[in-house]
Amino acid sequence: QVQLVESGGGLVQAGGSLRLSCAASGSIVRINEMEWYRQAPGKQRELVASISRSGSTNYADSVRGRFTISRDNTKNTVYLQMNSLKPEDTAVYYCAADVVTILLQGPYWGQGTQVTVSS
Repeated sequence: QVQLVESGGGLVQAGGSLRLSCAASGSIVRINEMEWYRQAPGKQRELVASISRSGSTNYADSVRGRFTISRDNTKNTVYLQMNSLKPEDTAVYYCAADVVTILLQGPYWGQGTQVTVSS
């Protein structure tokens, strides 16, 4: 059994910052790619940022230069530092990870954390 638990969401004014965390726990052998997604009301879930196990990163154009994804492999944790937040960043943010366990490999998702940016 693998669980991903996000934390760090909240309400912030435009221009402010938040740092999201997502910790994976359970019978984990290795975690490959880790990702952050978001879903705003009435919109499809979109990929925000991803990071490989070795640290290679990719970002959506809408957040590049403002958001930074990082990870700590010793803690099975991924972070998303969000700066210069805009009202359009308001969404539920989800982390996802490609997890290898003793029995199988597959994607796991967190429950989501709300980020609200006021203008």
